[in-house]
Amino acid sequence: MISEGSGLLPVVSALFAEDRAVVRQLLKGDAEAFAEFFDLQAPRLYRFALVRLDQNADAAEEVVQRTLVKVVAKLHTFRAEASLFTWLCTFCRHEIGAWHRAHQRARSREGLLTDLEEVRAALETIGASPIEDPQRKLLRRELGLLVQATLDCLPGGYGEILEWKYVDGLSVKEIAARLGVSFPAAQSKLSRARSAFRSGFGPATPALALLGTDRTRS
Repeated sequence: MISEGSGLLPVVSALFAEDRAVVRQLLKGDAEAFAEFFDLQAPRLYRFALVRLDQNADAAEEVVQRTLVKVVAKLHTFRAEASLFTWLCTFCRHEIGAWHRAHQRARSREGLLTDLEEVRAALETIGASPIEDPQRKLLRRELGLLVQATLDCLPGGYGEILEWKYVDGLSVKEIAARLGVSFPAAQSKLSRARSAFRSGFGPATPALALLGTDRTRS
């Protein structure tokens, strides 16, 4: 904490006053102020995010964009209790955490339901393909998107139940508790969810094999 007797206090007070002035201009919708704000803060936030995202440049750019959108919506809450950049970093930390959670979930979902014959067969087809690794990686990503699209389209809450089981790792007993049903009822619903997934996912998988074949010829 900076005491009143500290020689830094006038400097810090001046900086906070400057931050308040910047925010006032932004709240007025001053286009030039916004341009200067983004030019100054975006690179700083990018560097802040990059080291916290394992030097993933694409992730850092995404996080900074999301951070600035949130910041603009919350400018009216800035109280200059800390520097403007420190305040921005609180938003950035939140978005970094959200990115990590989302991508951890996406990685879990990419391997989702590998005990189901259709997904396992599709993965084996991609793994056995003679195409170059970057293309194989793209196919795996497309498989993950196909799995997610199938889950999103399932009726009766089946997609959510399958995510509880295969992404969140819940036991049938825990799923039963969430649903407020008996253990046998949860087992039955999980079985129906698997069948619904097979029905939705199965017809689409030949497209992945064709896609891989087409790319080997290109």
